[in-house]
Amino acid sequence: MDKLSRAIGKRLQEKLGQPVVIDNRAGAGGTIAAEAAATAAPDGYTLMMGTVSSLATNVALEKLRYDPMRDFAPVILVAQQDLALIVASGLPAGTVKDLVQTARREPDRFSYSSAGRGTGGHLSGELFSQLSGVRMLHVPYKGVSQAATDVIGGQVTLTFASLASAHTLANSKKVKLIAVTGDQRAASYPDVPTMEESGITGYKSSTWYALVAPAKTPPAIVQRINVEVSAMLAERETKDQFAGEGIELVGGTPQQLSKHMKLEIDKWGKVIRAAGLDKQ
Repeated sequence: MDKLSRAIGKRLQEKLGQPVVIDNRAGAGGTIAAEAAATAAPDGYTLMMGTVSSLATNVALEKLRYDPMRDFAPVILVAQQDLALIVASGLPAGTVKDLVQTARREPDRFSYSSAGRGTGGHLSGELFSQLSGVRMLHVPYKGVSQAATDVIGGQVTLTFASLASAHTLANSKKVKLIAVTGDQRAASYPDVPTMEESGITGYKSSTWYALVAPAKTPPAIVQRINVEVSAMLAERETKDQFAGEGIELVGGTPQQLSKHMKLEIDKWGKVIRAAGLDKQ
């Protein structure tokens, strides 16, 4: 996300003639940054690069002091990044269908790792469990690296990793990449089916990044920023810059981003409540 933010900041500085300072405020799944942005003056001088966490999933997971739909003016959906379902190379299952059949025969054997509660890997696993009817134990770690390492070592059965991380692991021959989580096959893995193609009807899970401004930011300012960022995202040079990391640049109107946020809040809210994560 930092790389995306800096690329956009550089473009806006060039086109708008204003200095752009990147203020990274990590912590609490993006809520610290979101709270600061939501209460900033709506004058066009404060923007936030939000994520699926800060703008959608945290609504059901956390007690927020902001409302993504009320407290932000959507600007543009910048990018999305699909995940990959990976299993240890020694696991007999070579497809999602094999995995589901084995898990149904041995329901207490299967587990999946993630970088922690509420992360993309965690919720992708919950969605898989709910749509496939497969019961799996969630094993949270403090980071993506350890979550993947224990799949290789056989301590856990599978994990959902970013395409960039999965690419490195798959090339090492230590894991098998058996599906991607988007609604289309990944350009970097055209032979790997989507979860939907693999029989998990209705499955789609992607990390996404969106630019928003404080609510009541003048529409003319929102539109100007949208136009400049849209032009940047459409450039082949920009697309190539992020393609190697499995990041697909998106674009679109503020209205389209608003609709996307609402759909994601509703979708993940249902998954989170069904898993009882809102009560933890």
